[in-house]
Amino acid sequence: MEELLDLALEDPDQGRARAEALLRGPADALARSYAHQCLGIVHRDRGDHDAALRELRAALRAARQASVPDRERDVRATLGATLVFAGRTRAGLAELARAADGATGALAARIGMRRAGALVLLGRDEEAMPVLRAARDALAATGDEVWEARTRIWLGDLELRRGRLDAAEAEARRAERLLERAGAQLERVTALENRADIAIARGDVAGGLRRYAEAAERYRSLGQPVRYAGTAMHARAHLSAGLAREAVVLIARFLERGGIPAVDQAELHLLHATALLAMAEEGRALEEARTARAMFRRQQRDWHRLRAELVELRAQDAARAGPSRGRAAALAAALDAERAHEAPVALILAGRLGDGDQRLRAWTRAASYRHHPNALVRAGAWHAQALAREETGGRGGVLRAAAAGLAAVDEHRRLIGSSELRALATAHGRELTAVALRHAASDARTLLRWSERTRATALAQPPATSDAATIPAALAALRANGRQLAEARQEGTATEDLERERRRLERAVRAQSHTLSATTAAQQRPAGVEEILAATDDTCLVELVEVDGSLHVVVAHAGTVRRRVAGSADEIATLLGPAGMLLRRAARGRPADTADLGRALQEAVLGEAVRLLPDAPVVLAPTARLHGLAWSLLPTLRDRPFAVVPSAGQWLRARATAAPDPVSTVLVAGPALASGGAEVPVLARRHPDAVLLDGPRATLDAVLAHLDGAGLVHLAAHGRFRADSPLFSALDLADGPLTVHDLERIRRAPYRVVLSACESGVLAPVGAEELLGLAAALFSLGTAGLVCSVGEVNDAATADLMVDLHAALAAGEDPATALLGVRRRAGGDAVAAGTAAAFLALGV
Repeated sequence: MEELLDLALEDPDQGRARAEALLRGPADALARSYAHQCLGIVHRDRGDHDAALRELRAALRAARQASVPDRERDVRATLGATLVFAGRTRAGLAELARAADGATGALAARIGMRRAGALVLLGRDEEAMPVLRAARDALAATGDEVWEARTRIWLGDLELRRGRLDAAEAEARRAERLLERAGAQLERVTALENRADIAIARGDVAGGLRRYAEAAERYRSLGQPVRYAGTAMHARAHLSAGLAREAVVLIARFLERGGIPAVDQAELHLLHATALLAMAEEGRALEEARTARAMFRRQQRDWHRLRAELVELRAQDAARAGPSRGRAAALAAALDAERAHEAPVALILAGRLGDGDQRLRAWTRAASYRHHPNALVRAGAWHAQALAREETGGRGGVLRAAAAGLAAVDEHRRLIGSSELRALATAHGRELTAVALRHAASDARTLLRWSERTRATALAQPPATSDAATIPAALAALRANGRQLAEARQEGTATEDLERERRRLERAVRAQSHTLSATTAAQQRPAGVEEILAATDDTCLVELVEVDGSLHVVVAHAGTVRRRVAGSADEIATLLGPAGMLLRRAARGRPADTADLGRALQEAVLGEAVRLLPDAPVVLAPTARLHGLAWSLLPTLRDRPFAVVPSAGQWLRARATAAPDPVSTVLVAGPALASGGAEVPVLARRHPDAVLLDGPRATLDAVLAHLDGAGLVHLAAHGRFRADSPLFSALDLADGPLTVHDLERIRRAPYRVVLSACESGVLAPVGAEELLGLAAALFSLGTAGLVCSVGEVNDAATADLMVDLHAALAAGEDPATALLGVRRRAGGDAVAAGTAAAFLALGV
């Protein structure tokens, strides 16, 4: 009969079928007690508390009728645990106590494990720990491997909560081995999920996501849905990597399934609130946090209630709803007393709401977590240290603390291989960056150094690649889906199923790319000020830095660094829309006068710094939000060569990149261009040795093969920028889209690339001054220079422009100088001038 209880956990469907079959027959009371208990466990794990409690009470009656006291004790322990899962804490603990009364040996250990598990759920860790350890040792002594493994899983979870990561890992690994030996495959997945959670706690996001992917695959192979614990851990991993939106989607999808135990529902509401707050949706976050806090209070789960209250107060603070100072201080003290991971965040909030000595005490206490094993906790502690130094007027101390905090964020990011996750993870250091820039702004050199420390760091690291065949397979399926979508739209047929499949495939590609890891500290080293100045003798670097809502302009040239303050970020934002509209009008043959807007942009973006610019080429390093600006609209830039770079460091890396010898040229024409890619045949005649890929030959595999290590690549193909998912921005080829994920499979970057498509140079600002998109991917791979557009362009005008551009490049001009010539030649034609304005030179 014991096997029925094992089936309830290992194969719930079979366990339910066998239990129901047994109850339909002439079973005795003892057998009926096992059958009802089995059904109770199945219903409990599927969130049907009422059905579970009915079955377990029936099991208890049958056990009494059988007059087997230990059978009654075991059923009562399951009933008690289920009452706790249902949120009826007091009744559940009472039943567990009654079950333990008189129990001995292995049964006492099993009951102790269930009682301790309930205590862990309630946050009563100090009570649970000795009970779990005693149960583990007793079960090991009796050779009860499955129950020993279950106990070790609870112990691993508890050790993780206490920050003892090595001990947690040891318990989870031992549990996994025991369950594998016992053939308990479904329960073994729980141990794997524990190890994934431990990896995330260590900061190893990629490793954690790999284990989650493995766990999800095991659930599928066993024909079982992913369980709550795995979903919650996966959502926390997304949050750790900066993927708040993905966490929200994951939680919402799980909630739609229904049948969730009350204890899990409360935790889901808390997790949902945390993710919503990370998305800056303070109103919804506040509502979810309050729901979670109320549920935890009813369930007498004080440990979790404190976390829900913290999210609630943070949401109130973010929404400027005035959280209670006293409540924040009490919460911070409670979390600090248990040395919780969340304590620095709570103490920083309490300090910000306090005044005078209270503020300084809270921040100093938060700073005591500077040596915590978790990198993100350390980053929070260093943020508190920076705030404390700011309070006492120590500029040097502020900057030293900010540097240490950002180093901790970098340590977190070094364990991430995905270019998307690396960029998003910088958001963890956004507040540290703001503090540092505020104190660096008074000195031009210091501001330049700190600006380089905090921008486009993800592009300094080449994307990790995978030899797993599954990523290219998923990309191939996505391309096939793209072709089918294009055909369906052209024929006017329904696309709902294809769109749904596209979203599924994109999730699969992203999930697998997130499991890559390959970054070193050397790859994250920012450029030094002296290195930058050494490169500016014949060039002027203009770096834009946003500090507390104002744009600071740093001008570096000929050994000097100077600074001016220009307009506000809000003022500039209002001008970006009209600038894009002017480009669209020109592309559609309805050009408008750009003079007034150009002057307004120049005043807002550069201000008095215009007077500092020498008569020399300019390299612009804008803020992430300004990368999409058509910079030649500014009068001071219209008639001079200029290039745009994500950072001065990226510019130095591009300058240091050697051109291949000999320079091979690749010309690509994608399908359905209005001009038919008219420039490509002309360029092919001028470059007879070039590789020409057009018509059906312009396939993704062929293009990738020839991009690899090429000297100059011209891609004439329709482009689509995806603001919702920048790494799925794409160029259309003969057999489907070429995405950023495809580009990241190249081993050697092409030296220079010309992208003639609309919006091929648009980049998405993410994290803290990071960028994602087609151009960013090429920079990250090591491409030295790009020519691409930041808006809609006229196809016919683009074809003529591209021929002129390539003639200048062939004559030895760099892309910035070549584009200047193109702009000058287009001056008499308003459509051509608008099209030329949309193209930028990126890099060198």
